[in-house]
Amino acid sequence: MARTIQSLERAAAMLRLLAGGERRLGLSEVSDALGLAKGTAHGILRTLQQEGFVEQDPASGRYQLGAELLRLGNSYLDVHELRARALVWTDDLARSSGESVYLGVLHQQGVLIVHHVFRPDDSRQVLEVGAMHPLHSTALGKVLAAYDPVAHSEAAEGDRKAFTGRTVTDLTAFEGVLDLTRARGWAADVEETWDGVASVAAPIHNRRRMPVGAVGITGAVERVCQDGELRPQVVAAVRDCARAVSRDLGAGRF
Repeated sequence: MARTIQSLERAAAMLRLLAGGERRLGLSEVSDALGLAKGTAHGILRTLQQEGFVEQDPASGRYQLGAELLRLGNSYLDVHELRARALVWTDDLARSSGESVYLGVLHQQGVLIVHHVFRPDDSRQVLEVGAMHPLHSTALGKVLAAYDPVAHSEAAEGDRKAFTGRTVTDLTAFEGVLDLTRARGWAADVEETWDGVASVAAPIHNRRRMPVGAVGITGAVERVCQDGELRPQVVAAVRDCARAVSRDLGAGRF
């Protein structure tokens, strides 16, 4: 069995303790409840406070949960609500397009796939939920970089690796791609990440009209494109799906 890190276990226990009470707790109460020396408890509380996970009342010196936990909790709920709202619409998109459908969100320096609907045929396919895709070359990533300032910074400041001869790596050219994405409301990846593969994606917004993810289809170039261009009906279907999920999240019409 893998060894655990004691300080992290203690910090987690401390957060659960603060979450379970209806009032702020003092240092002695925290240390007594967890069986820790006051110095140890104080050190963990100070670290959690510096990271925003715990706040200390200036008047009483007592501790309570901090706002950073609320932010993390909202991010967790946003992703799960996004996936729940998208289930029916992504199934419909896979059926209408005949291609694989992916739902992605920003995670660290890439796109985390949180939902994947298989192409509706009998071909052998691998579930990619949990996989990380690059921001700068995939359609999902370009959409996030175009609409989310954090994703934009990650893509602009990160290493834009050339996966194929079509990958856009120059920063000025990449910014031009993002401008085009915002102007037309969708992004494309035609053999920029994988040879022979094309993708199209569109942004999903929440009730605050903030970008919370992207949805897109991926398939063989000969099916998704015609005469070197993405098929208009495929682009329209992806955009309709993104709008439908956004409406279900309370974003209204775009």
